[in-house]
Amino acid sequence: MSSDDILTQAEIESLLAGAGKAAESSPAESPSGSNAPQVSSLPSAAPPTAHPSGESPRRSRDKIIPYDFKRPERVGKEQMRSLQTLHEGFSRNFAAGLSAMLRSMVEVKLTSVDQLTYSEFVFSLDNPTCFNLIRAEPLEGHIILDINPSILYPMIDRLLGGGREPTPVSRRPLTEIERRLVGRITGLFLEELKRAWSNVVALQPEVVRVESNPQLVQIVPPNEVVVLISFELTLGEIRGMANLCIPYNSIERIASKLSANSWASYGKKQVSPEAGQRIGKTLRGSRVQVVVELAKTSITTGELVSLRVGDIITTKKDIHRPLLVKVEGVPKFHARPGIFKGRKAVCIEEIISDSSQAIGD
Repeated sequence: MSSDDILTQAEIESLLAGAGKAAESSPAESPSGSNAPQVSSLPSAAPPTAHPSGESPRRSRDKIIPYDFKRPERVGKEQMRSLQTLHEGFSRNFAAGLSAMLRSMVEVKLTSVDQLTYSEFVFSLDNPTCFNLIRAEPLEGHIILDINPSILYPMIDRLLGGGREPTPVSRRPLTEIERRLVGRITGLFLEELKRAWSNVVALQPEVVRVESNPQLVQIVPPNEVVVLISFELTLGEIRGMANLCIPYNSIERIASKLSANSWASYGKKQVSPEAGQRIGKTLRGSRVQVVVELAKTSITTGELVSLRVGDIITTKKDIHRPLLVKVEGVPKFHARPGIFKGRKAVCIEEIISDSSQAIGD
């Protein structure tokens, strides 16, 4: 090919532009009837290659999610699942305690566990609101408990003996008396939170300050990542939100403990004497199998088959040794045989505290 046959860049761009206009104006027209130049005659043109999977390369790019440097995912998925499992149990216990306090059925439901920046959390809240600044040693820094006024004022109304009819929600800061009443609710919240976290770390939460304007409290930088745990509280026909905000730097040191295995023993605690009495009272009416073991011996199969009524089986057990009494197959007592009101009976002589103390044959 001579140098005269090589197209310049301007001629190539002109040919491509003309081919695009011709395709738009007459897409159904055959190439032979079109006056537009043939792009395939260009030396640099090449047919598009097929994708190995049979799909267009552009389709695979649709699954790419852009990374947002303003909202980095610093808490792992396993830790997020553990936090969700932990606070699901917490919500049930808090609902039971709050129902007893208000003497009315209260439903507490965990709605979400998300990661976002502190500024996004603050600007999503109402103003005024009940914004509790909490110190939870040994966690570093502070955590936030926010209770929405739409559910907080009806709960205060119930504490003061109000009826079940919904009252208009007040858009004002809490008074000193109302803060004292709200302190009972937040105290219950922190007590259940302490019990829920007992298998991870022994929290000592306490309210440091209560604010009505959330923008006045800056516990971390605006772009700092926080874990937002949201609960929906339902009191009759009234619904409202309570938000627990935990900065990432507060749980960074214990992140390794936030795993699914941490909740294997969740909810286990010492049984109170009252609970033991209730369980014992319920079990007193249960039926169990009691077996008195007289003695043990071994005989052949032929001797067993030839046994007849009146035959005597001899054993090596002394008649003065106590008998073994089993309850549901477990040795529990030593007894001696006798007769009571004309019936065969046993008299309990000793309680077996350890199965190894059972007297053998």
